[in-house]
Amino acid sequence: MKDRFLEDIFQHQALIHKVCSMYRDTKEDREDLFQEITYQLWKSYPKFQGRSKLSSWIYKISLNTAIATFRKPKIRILGKGDNLENMKIADVASEDDRKERLLAAIKKLDDVERALVVLYLEEMSYKEIADIIGISENYVGVRLNRIKEKIKKLLNV
Repeated sequence: MKDRFLEDIFQHQALIHKVCSMYRDTKEDREDLFQEITYQLWKSYPKFQGRSKLSSWIYKISLNTAIATFRKPKIRILGKGDNLENMKIADVASEDDRKERLLAAIKKLDDVERALVVLYLEEMSYKEIADIIGISENYVGVRLNRIKEKIKKLLNV
């Protein structure tokens, strides 16, 4: 079982890293979250019955862990002097800067909105997203449209 688990984690580590990047700002915090997610996956692994895709199950555990540990006060989310409400993102031309702006806007979303964006960016179907988040397919579409509008406003587009 241990070897199969390690193989599955290795195969899906990129999606765990994406979740870590969305919910943590510093390298150290992302590494800590990665370890916590791996631990939670290990604890739950014997219960995985294959009713959903392995990647969907990993996303669900990863997002739940990220959201649950995000609320713990010991985790530093912002650097000293950072204030997301007052942050103005300047218009820039480079692709890296656009990605940074988008990531900053996504980090301003609430936990569920951020989870929806992560899954959407993974090009999951509305059905897959609905199964992971626990809402209807139709509501996934409604929420994503609202989130897109919210991100546009955050980016001043």
